[in-house]
Amino acid sequence: MERRAAPFWVRPLLPVLAFVITFILTAALVIWADANPFEGYYYFLIAPLSNRVSAIEVLVKSTPLLLTGASVAVAFAAGYWNIGAEGQLLAGAIAAAWLGLSLEGVPPIVAIPIMVIGGFAGGLLWALPPAFLKVKLEIDEIVTTLLLNSVILLFVSFLLNGPWRDPVSGWPQSPDISPTAVFPKLIPRSRLHLGFALALLVIGLLWYLLSRTGLGLKMRAAGLGKAAAQFAGVKVDRTLLTAALLSGGIAGLAGVGEVAGIHFHLIEAIAAGYGYTGIVVATLGALNPIGVGIAGLFIGLIETGSQTVSRALGVPAYLGDVVQATLLLVTLAVFILQNYRIRRVTTVDIAAGRPDRLEGEAEGGEV
Repeated sequence: MERRAAPFWVRPLLPVLAFVITFILTAALVIWADANPFEGYYYFLIAPLSNRVSAIEVLVKSTPLLLTGASVAVAFAAGYWNIGAEGQLLAGAIAAAWLGLSLEGVPPIVAIPIMVIGGFAGGLLWALPPAFLKVKLEIDEIVTTLLLNSVILLFVSFLLNGPWRDPVSGWPQSPDISPTAVFPKLIPRSRLHLGFALALLVIGLLWYLLSRTGLGLKMRAAGLGKAAAQFAGVKVDRTLLTAALLSGGIAGLAGVGEVAGIHFHLIEAIAAGYGYTGIVVATLGALNPIGVGIAGLFIGLIETGSQTVSRALGVPAYLGDVVQATLLLVTLAVFILQNYRIRRVTTVDIAAGRPDRLEGEAEGGEV
């Protein structure tokens, strides 16, 4: 094994290798549950796409994952380790719920953009304190962003058990937002809402930002090496701050989608771990916006399939979470291989005391 970039054709195969290894590892759990692993993965990956209702539900479940995955990807690509997408989603949801209540009677063409902008601003503002502490005081953003998730969750609990408790039902949830602020459905008689189109738009814009703009180049440079980027003239602190705030704003949009497209009010469980799953999505997507889109849809498929396999085979529904966690760990391990390649050493090289010579290089080629 030589520490050298793997051949270009190997890299697209790494996610496939990660999935195969994950299947082998998790198959043991399916067998332990007295089910056939091939049948189990059929219900995981094929059955949800076999009818219109479940296929649309895959897109519904993918919507917040696409946004949180994009949020994490833009931060990680710049070398800012944002673990706070969960809290930033909640901040966006709070802003959306408040604006949705305040926009009673406002036409949808005005109310919806205001909610989207407000949710983006909410996530951005919640991302500001840890980003500022990182840039100005060099305080580890992993700790601050993670701790702020718990802070805002407690704040949501305070709101829903206090001033925002539904006065009609008495349940710990905010009153419903104005009907004019509800996201329109993309497909009639389904749960697929405008948030899915918004997520695709964000991924497209993020791809353009990272691959076609000077700011994107600066972000990627800072992520690859802060010292080298600074030597090249990149203002690293400003770039990190921009990436952190953009990341928070995108996560806030996921909160808007859950309020305006699914629940129509704020509840404590509205985040549902989407912020943490976004880390899985961003990692599987190799921090590439297009890869994030594919990974988000794949994880949405797994989450939908976990319910299907549970009903069909009696396998616990949380097996889907186990598959996601295993896939993340295996992917991280497999992606290390992109920095190595296998080479063959000839007996001539060993005898001559040159084990570092490639067989192909001795012949003028490359292995």
